[in-house]
This record gives sequence, structure tokens and C-alpha cells, in this order.
Amino acid sequence: MRVGFDNEKYLKMQSKNIEERINKFGDKLYLEFGGKLFDDFHASRVLPGFEPDSKLRMLMTLSDRAEIIIVINAADIEKNKMRGDLGISYDEDVQRLMEEFEGRGLYVGSVALTHYAGQSKATDFKERLEKKNVKVYLHYTIEGYPSNVPLIVSDEGFGRNEYIETTRPLVVVTAPGPGSGKMATCLSQLYHDNKKGIKAGYAKYETFPIWNIPLKHPVNLAYEAATADLNDINMIDPFHLEAYGETTVNYNRDIEIFPVLNAIFEGIYGENPYKSPTDMGVNMAGNCILDDEVCRQASYMEIIRRYYAAANGLIKGKAKENEVYKIELLMKQAKITTDDRKVTVAARKREEELGVPTAAIELSDGTIITSKTTDLLGASAALLLNALKALGGVSHDTHLISPQAIEPIQELKTKYLGGRNPRLHTDEVLIALSISALGDGNARKALEQLPKLKDCQVHTSVMLSEVDIKTFKKLGVNLTSEPILKGKNSR
Repeated sequence: MRVGFDNEKYLKMQSKNIEERINKFGDKLYLEFGGKLFDDFHASRVLPGFEPDSKLRMLMTLSDRAEIIIVINAADIEKNKMRGDLGISYDEDVQRLMEEFEGRGLYVGSVALTHYAGQSKATDFKERLEKKNVKVYLHYTIEGYPSNVPLIVSDEGFGRNEYIETTRPLVVVTAPGPGSGKMATCLSQLYHDNKKGIKAGYAKYETFPIWNIPLKHPVNLAYEAATADLNDINMIDPFHLEAYGETTVNYNRDIEIFPVLNAIFEGIYGENPYKSPTDMGVNMAGNCILDDEVCRQASYMEIIRRYYAAANGLIKGKAKENEVYKIELLMKQAKITTDDRKVTVAARKREEELGVPTAAIELSDGTIITSKTTDLLGASAALLLNALKALGGVSHDTHLISPQAIEPIQELKTKYLGGRNPRLHTDEVLIALSISALGDGNARKALEQLPKLKDCQVHTSVMLSEVDIKTFKKLGVNLTSEPILKGKNSR
């Protein structure tokens, strides 16, 4: 895979700039982390060379000076809000995040429970954490937030929130997902610190949109596609343009709230240390793009993937029409169509020829391999075997799993487990392959190729089951599917 981003340069520049921001404010810096603190696969897809754990690695260089506050919205706990990429609830993710951070040697100081109004599930969550000796602080809804500045910057507003005790100069504020209340938590802390005579500042670490590349650069368009459900819109920062005469890119939510933030900062400090939303950010990603064309092409593919995700979500009732429409508009702006994705074209063409569900994969060297649904295997399961054969140098005609071995599994599924589809799923075919590998050299050779599927592109001509989707995700494959339910039991 071609590299378009210098990850090591990014780590050094980002760490240096955060150090400078800490020193600028004196005693303490609250750093709001937008997006994912680790497992940032979107960034790694659109900036090839960016490591998914880059933010975490950067933070680890400051580990002796940093502590983490994890923020979660009590209303999200109450409605059991889920992380779509991981399939777990936000409250479960808080505990996962704590374990991940602490396992890397990072200090998690506390959890902030925002928008708290006595919700029963949120209260239960608080009690569970406290039994594990985790400090939990309650922050409340402020009427008229964020526009009612006199109330917000008062003892009845931020002053009513519990003050989060911190001990280190860099306080990283992160959350399981958007809408958790990270910024409000930071501002609440600034209010309390100011009253206590502590010199504290605020900054924002958000990778996208990248402020110092063009507004309509494919990397920034890909960010809009990724946040279509939030209706984020990239915009020229008018405050930065007015203050410095420099054109920079930000997004609508930060630009819309900046006048309010300005008033809040003035209410706390008497003046705002920032002249624009861009000023608030600490983001060196744009300075670390090595090959602009590589990043452009990767971003085009990401926009197409996001289109398919939204189109599939619409059929499943998990997305809205305006999300699909927005990404279609972004594709027009980028001057791309789904035909620009090679595996999409290959899978469609194969289905037109055969009249059955099909799949296609693009290997790292550009080779395209296809498959079809058969009596024994679904197209996605067959695709895995075909790809592993090619990668392992095994003849396409070789049976890695004998038909006689597959038949008992089919009988188990239909006769004893009540399944209607006898064909093997992707996870089932991999288990069968691993058993065959015990006594078959070709099967063993094929099985050893599994890591090479990471970052490969896959497209299927029909929507897949959740089982198959999760298997591809675990393999690190970039999967898309036609938003077609027909033949869903054929997989």
C-alpha cells in the first residue's frame, strides 16, 4: 500500500505543539479530544500511513504530565446508546476505554457524568464505577445552554457542577462519542479553576477537517461524509479570516458556537485568548501529508464506502435519507461515482454474468478476485477461500475444505440449530479451514495468509448478515455492499 502520510513527523509536531499550548496558559490545560483517541481507522484510511493509535502514542509521550477525564452523557446511558463501529453501549465503552488507557500506562483520573438528572440507569452506572474506586463527578443540564451566557457563567450554571479534582498539568477530556459534553466539561472546569485562582486554559485536538488544506480537498470532503449523520459542514473560518487575513477550514458547529464561547471566555477571564475557532485547535496533520495524490485517492474510496454504509443503513432503518443525499452531493463535488471503486465494478459485472450473489476483493498488489454463491458456500465465504488461495500460491481448483467436511456442518445448522440457510458463513468457513489445516498443507498455507487481507477492498452484490460483516471487520477488510436485500439468505 502506498504511504501518503508521515506518522513519525506527526507525533513529534503534535507533541511539541501541545507542550507549547500547556506552557502558554501556565498551570493547566484542558485538551478536548475530538473523534476517537485510538482506533482512529477513518484517519488511517484517508491518510495512508497514519496509524490508528497515533493520538494515543502521542499522548503516551506526555504520560507523566497527563491525566484523562472520560465524559459520558447520562441521557445516552438511559437510552442505551450504542457505538456502531464496536457494537457496544456507551457505558460499556467507558469501561473499555479505562482499561485500554490504564493498560498503556496512562492515568485515568475520573469520569464525568453530564446532563445528569437522576436517571436510574446513569445512577446505577455511577454506583458500579464507584465500587471499583473510580471517581465520578456529576454535571447538570443548564437551561438555555449555550446561549444564556449570564446563567452559564454563574454559580447556578457552571458553578452548580461538581468540580473535578485533577493533579496534572495536561487534562485530556475524551468520550465514547459525539454529544457527550466534552467542551462544556472543559469550560465548567475553567470557571471553577478561575474562582480558585488556578491559571487554566482550553484547547481542542480534532484531526478533521484539516485546517490548512483546501476546503474541498477530498480529505476534508471525506470528513463530511463520515459525519453525514451529524450534518457537519466544512466552512471557511470567518473569524480567522477577519483576524489574520488567512483562509482556514473549520466546521459549522465550532464556527456557530464561537461567539458564545467568546462571551463565556470573557465572562470567566475578562477576555478570550483565541481570535477564532481555528486558534483553539492543535492539529498538525496537514503539515505531515507526504503524497497529496495518495491521500486524495484514499479519500475518494472512503467517500464511496460512506455512501454504501449510509445506503445500507437506510434499508436497515439505521440511517436517514438526508444522509444518503448528502454523501451523493459530496461525490458530485469530488467528481466520483461508485464505478471508481474497482471491486464494486467487478462484483456487479460478475453478478450480471451469473445471476447469483457475488463478491470481489482487491488485494494489496491490485489483483482483483471474485466469487459466487454456491450450494455449499455464500459468496463472501467463497471469496475468503479464493483470496487465501491466491495469496498462498494454491491452485484455484484445489479444495481447501472437502465438500464431505462441509455437509455435516450444514446438517448441524439446518437440522439441529433450526437455520434456514445451509451455506457456510465467513466465520464458519474459517473454522472449517483451520481444522483442515491440521492435516492439509495447502489449507495451512492458505490460513497463514489471513493477515494479508488487512486493508484490502471488498464489495458484495447483496447486503450481508451481521455475522459476515463482523468477520470482515475483524480481518481489517474495507467492506461495502450493494443496498439490496434480495438473496440475503444466500450470502
